[in-house]
Amino acid sequence: MPDNLLFTIQDIYNETHRQFIIIIDEWDCILREEKNHKEQQEQYLDFLRAWLKDKEYIALAYLTGILPIKKYGTHSALNMFSEFSMLDQGRLAVYTGFTEDEVKALCERYNMDFIQTKEWYDGYRLEGCGEVYSPRSVVQSMLMGKFNNYWNQTETFEALRVYIDMNYDGLRDAILTVMAGGRVEIDSRSFVNDMVTFHSADDVLTLLVHLGYLGYDEPNKEIFVPNKEIMDEFVTATTRSEWSEVMRSIKKSKALLKATLAGDEAAVAQGIAEAHLETSHIQYNDENALSYTLSLAYYAAREHYQMIRELPTGKGFADIVFIPKKRFADRPAIVVELKWNHDAHTALSQIRENNYPQVLQNLDYKEIILVGVSYDKKTREHSCIIEKKS
Repeated sequence: MPDNLLFTIQDIYNETHRQFIIIIDEWDCILREEKNHKEQQEQYLDFLRAWLKDKEYIALAYLTGILPIKKYGTHSALNMFSEFSMLDQGRLAVYTGFTEDEVKALCERYNMDFIQTKEWYDGYRLEGCGEVYSPRSVVQSMLMGKFNNYWNQTETFEALRVYIDMNYDGLRDAILTVMAGGRVEIDSRSFVNDMVTFHSADDVLTLLVHLGYLGYDEPNKEIFVPNKEIMDEFVTATTRSEWSEVMRSIKKSKALLKATLAGDEAAVAQGIAEAHLETSHIQYNDENALSYTLSLAYYAAREHYQMIRELPTGKGFADIVFIPKKRFADRPAIVVELKWNHDAHTALSQIRENNYPQVLQNLDYKEIILVGVSYDKKTREHSCIIEKKS
């Protein structure tokens, strides 16, 4: 049958001298749906090469899918294509999703809050394009008139869980880091562009970029969780899998936020210590790792606050700042300073000396809570001091 197609197209071209434009949607369906059938995949790729490569009857072949061209052997079977992927969109970046200007126009048309739209669906920062929004999710939220997770209507958390549960060195550490708001550098070159051949954590993380679960900063080769919608998928996947420690930490995060707002220093120190034990896969050896632990420990705060790490203040950078979202403007702002192998008094003194709250006072918050947190490497104990500033 494949040979008949090739011969038929060649005969038509010989008779008419008119070239064909070939369009294949979801060209990688066989690689995804029959991912364990390597022989059939290679037959399919060989057919596409015989049909499309260097043929005079082809004017253009346009293939769309999730995965880049599959590699096997010492070369790619389809090395004649110009390829645009989530790792490098090139000139097609602006067509990958909605641009910020397009989303602003949609929000105005459908009377939807732009700030919330950005929080839920933005985050795919493509070189030469800037912010790119998940198109289907934006459309659904506009039509439904509400912000929700529309990703799970096309994918389920099970698809993500399978990959983050893989036992590759450094994978869990990387996932916890990006869930905490951090970034992780990866090497995508060894990924062979299928869904079963993995040799390292980098291969798994590269696949998650192609599947849309991770954003990719091409100049810096770094991955990150792009937005709230995708973060919800990671939370669901980790709490329904072997990641019981993450589930416990997230469940306790509401209590930690409540203790912080109440000024309960002992409860906050205890809550952070428990979060440290539960996220011990993060290499806990510097102030940056401590900030990742706190980011996960305060997960519940993201419902009411925008969490900013390393906020410029004019006299340095505040480690973690929680700024109330517009619809929760009556809540106090929170400034957290972290110290590794110094006491919590030193952390609080740095907040005062550099006057970190000044940048927030200009936003007219009724109250700002200053939190100094420290970790003693020798005693392995956390301490906390809280001060409220009206």
